[in-house]
Amino acid sequence: MKKAILSGISLLLSSLVFSQQFPKEAALIEDFIPKGWEVLYHVQGDLNRDKIDDHAVIIQNTDPENIRKNESLGTDRLNLNPRILLVFFKNKNGYKLVAQNKRGFIPSENSEENPCLEDPISETKGISIEKGLVKLSFNYWLSCGSWSANMTTYTFRFQNGRFELIGFDDSEYHRASGETSSSSINFSTKKKSVTTGGNMSDDSTSRTKTTWSTLKTDMKYDLETMDEITPVEMF
Repeated sequence: MKKAILSGISLLLSSLVFSQQFPKEAALIEDFIPKGWEVLYHVQGDLNRDKIDDHAVIIQNTDPENIRKNESLGTDRLNLNPRILLVFFKNKNGYKLVAQNKRGFIPSENSEENPCLEDPISETKGISIEKGLVKLSFNYWLSCGSWSANMTTYTFRFQNGRFELIGFDDSEYHRASGETSSSSINFSTKKKSVTTGGNMSDDSTSRTKTTWSTLKTDMKYDLETMDEITPVEMF
């Protein structure tokens, strides 16, 4: 289901997001927010081990032109306004923008290709900072057209001058049968695990099976280059 959800690309929205420019430094986070945009989620935590809380925000355009009427299944109206992730290091002068993603990696509230898809970040809040790591979590749940649901989490660490992807976790369950499966990738050790055979209605783990494999790629992924089709290509 995840590939079907992520495969559609809106060229118009992508061009709008790519054109948005941000200052490198500013006294306040509000100074980075463009006119016509709003902050959806704001988190903080030390990301560069200087014992000062850094910040990250997900912002969303509020252009009414990007809200479309939906005449098929799903919600009555589709909010296709693009979203952008901004990550800041805090310093004595204010805030320095150290990473941004405006490539469509943060999904919009709704999708024209999948109008039954619920907002992928309404439940997860999209972003968190835990133990110096940036985590992005998306919940893919359809009100019609599929019984399957996915939760994916991407974990990034600031290293080599950028926020590199060090972990990927995905879990899937079938709302009718209760069947579950999951996978986890550690990009530092290049190990991947896949667990199948679980069921939400059964507490026993005796039926589950976990297999391990080694990644055969040396490719590195970072926060700024992730886009909406990267997960399909990667995994």
